[in-house]
Amino acid sequence: MVNVLKNQTALITGSSSGIGKGIAVAMAKAGASVVLIYHNNKEGAEETAQLINSLGAKCIVLQADVSKEAAVKKLFTTAIKEFNTVDIVVPNAGIQKDYPLHKMPLAAWQQVLDINLTGQFLCAKEAINLFLKQGIRKDISKAAGKLIHISSVHDVIPWSGHANYAAAKGGLDMLMRSIAQGYAANKIRCNAIAPGAIKTKINEDARDTKEEREAMLKLIPYGRIGEPVDIGNVACWLASDYSDYINGETIYVDGGMTTYPGFKGNG
Repeated sequence: MVNVLKNQTALITGSSSGIGKGIAVAMAKAGASVVLIYHNNKEGAEETAQLINSLGAKCIVLQADVSKEAAVKKLFTTAIKEFNTVDIVVPNAGIQKDYPLHKMPLAAWQQVLDINLTGQFLCAKEAINLFLKQGIRKDISKAAGKLIHISSVHDVIPWSGHANYAAAKGGLDMLMRSIAQGYAANKIRCNAIAPGAIKTKINEDARDTKEEREAMLKLIPYGRIGEPVDIGNVACWLASDYSDYINGETIYVDGGMTTYPGFKGNG
C-alpha cells in the first residue's frame, strides 16, 4: 500500500508500543505523517519516532492522558499547528485492570472505562469537529476524515475476570456505529478494528510457556498468534480510499477466533 496515505496526517493514541506502534509504522510506510501519542512510555514513543524518521516520514511525539478532555483538545491543537490538518484518527490507547467481578474495586472499573471508552469518545469528538470544519480535500481523499477505533474480539466474546474491559469494548461498538450513522452524510467514515490475540505486552504473561502458547493457539483456527503489523495493514486499508464505501463496520483481525473454534467438532 505504497503512498495510499500520501500527504495525509494520522493521529494515533497509545502508539509507543504494540498495536499502536504497528499502526503508526504501517501508516508512515503508506506515506502519512504521524502524530504519536503516549501516556507513560516516552522511551517507546521516541523509538517509534526514530523508526518512522528512518523511513523518510515525518512525525511528532506528544504525551497525554486521553481520559482528560483538555489533554485531548491540546493534542489536536498541537497536531494541527504542526501539520495544518489531521485526516486520520486512530483511538487505540487501552489498559487492563483484571479482577473477578465480585472483587473488582470501583477504581479498577472506572479507570478502564475512562481510558478504553471515554478516551475513544473524546478523540472521536475532537476528530469529528475537525473533519466537519475542514471538509473534503478532494486532492487528498474522498472522505472528509477517517476514524478507526481499535476495539477487541471481546466486544462480542464475554471475558470472565475482565468485565470492565469487555464492557468498554462492547460500548465502543455502539459508539462507532452511532458515529458512522450520524456523520456519513458529511463524508466522515468511522469503522473499528477488533484484534484477537496479538503479540503485545498486554498479553505476554499468557504466552510465557509452551503450554500457555499452545492453549492460546487452540482459540485460533489459523494456527498463529497475530503481529502488530497485521493490524497496521488493515488500518492503512481502512484509512485509504480503497475502503471508501465501508462505514460503520468492525473488521475482526483474529485468525478466526470469533468463529468459536471449540464448536468445530459440532460442540
